[in-house]
Amino acid sequence: MKVRPLIHALHLAVTLIAALPLAGRAAPADAPDLPMRTEVIDALSGSPMVRAAGAQIEVEEARSRRLEAGTHEWALRFSDQQRRVRPSPGERYNEWGVGIERALRLPGKAELDRQLGAAGIASARISRGDALHEASRALLAGWFDWLREEAAADQWRRQRDILGRQAGVVRRRVELGDAPRLEALQADAALAQAEAQLAQALGRSQVAAESLRRLYPALTLPASVPEPAPEPIDADAGRWIEAILEHNHELGVARAESARARIGASRADAERRPDPSVGVNMMRERDGEERVLGVSLSIPLPGAGRRADADAALAAVQVSAHREAGVRRRVEAEAAALHRRARAAYAGWQGQQSAAAALTRSADLSERAWQLGEGTLAETLNARRLAHEARLAARLAQLDARESRYRLLLDAHQLWPLDMDDHADADHDHP
Repeated sequence: MKVRPLIHALHLAVTLIAALPLAGRAAPADAPDLPMRTEVIDALSGSPMVRAAGAQIEVEEARSRRLEAGTHEWALRFSDQQRRVRPSPGERYNEWGVGIERALRLPGKAELDRQLGAAGIASARISRGDALHEASRALLAGWFDWLREEAAADQWRRQRDILGRQAGVVRRRVELGDAPRLEALQADAALAQAEAQLAQALGRSQVAAESLRRLYPALTLPASVPEPAPEPIDADAGRWIEAILEHNHELGVARAESARARIGASRADAERRPDPSVGVNMMRERDGEERVLGVSLSIPLPGAGRRADADAALAAVQVSAHREAGVRRRVEAEAAALHRRARAAYAGWQGQQSAAAALTRSADLSERAWQLGEGTLAETLNARRLAHEARLAARLAQLDARESRYRLLLDAHQLWPLDMDDHADADHDHP
């Protein structure tokens, strides 16, 4: 089985990914509704999950050195004995012997061990990229959870201010005798409800902000975040799927493990030919009257156990190949679903935006009609409630659309740098 080209191709892929220009894989400037890229890089590099994956590279490097050195070691043998010669009962001789031996790897096994170690290092490096990707997904999700709570609190604050102003107008009209006291009660009740909802929204926002601070100490939460309009996603799903498959670390890990399994199968097959052991020994017999210098050679006889190991390694190759195919199929399905979700979120935001604008105009007209005595306060409050719900839904839909687009860019490695040097944070202090 030819495995050297597999390792060379794997190393080439890792090198090319790391050598891609940063501008080609990340946005050229900070997005207004995302944290600073420098802070994101610090937060991701300081993630315990990412640092653990980086430490695993050192583990694989040590294992590679162990494989390159081999499992065979020199063995020193020493013996001491006493010889008695009959029929002379008093004729005794002290004798001793010393020897050294070692098993020797057959040609080809050392190269396979070197390739196996290199495959482990390559897999660990890709796994670190996968950890960076997962940490980035978690950071993006947590950031937008906080933005949603902030948006909800801001929207309830605006609703509170509107209802507070309306309640003041109602109280003045009641004092002047132009409105019944029932309307004052209705306005005060609506205002109290808005204040209670605002307090709950502020609490949820503070919880989300505290979670971000604890999980990502490197991030600085701004006092306010701009709300740019979402950008549309092109309809070419194939291009996005291809980009995500090309840069997907999970698929890269599966491929690396498949290559590793194939090398392991070749190594197990080579082990069916046992390694011989050679040695040199020297013996001193009959109190030094006889000296013996010899060379030894021992060859284990292969049995069913070695054949079983080789068969198991071949079966493991099939297992890893099937897993790789399964990962590819799942990643492709997730990429297609993510693209559809992003386009649907953008269309949903457009619909919610239109509905919010129409209901806001309706609420304004209803309030003006009530002020002119052509409607009731209950109708005005209901119109305001519907407009508020529509505006809140539109703001949340806006955030959903932007998060879906960012998630698409993230999986395609076009948002944040996810192929940072594996040892870039080795000398970097993190909180």
